[in-house]
Amino acid sequence: QVQLLESGGGLVQAGGSLRLACKASGRTFSSYAIGWFRQAPGKEREFVATIRWSGGSTYYAESVKGRFTISRDNAKNTVYLQMNSLKPEDTAVYYCAARDSRVIVTTASLYDYWGQGIQVTVSS
Repeated sequence: QVQLLESGGGLVQAGGSLRLACKASGRTFSSYAIGWFRQAPGKEREFVATIRWSGGSTYYAESVKGRFTISRDNAKNTVYLQMNSLKPEDTAVYYCAARDSRVIVTTASLYDYWGQGIQVTVSS
């Protein structure tokens, strides 16, 4: 069974940085795509970034492009989301998700497995 465990969230001032990690287990993920989503209070879950495990192709939401970087460490079965130049509007619960396909997509309903989520709070 696939398990995803997020870590690295917390409180940071605007302009600061955080690095989220998503530790994946229970499967060989070479044929998977991994995505990060976020959900702020009162808002729908939105796509942030995604990466194809094999080959490393990436795609970002326009709102984070140039500030966030998604990467993976094959040896550790871990996907990272480096978040720089954080803004108060980045405050949300961040979720890691896995999709059993090499095709990277931005629609949450197309992902098969989800982590519990982790809080990121950016103060102004």
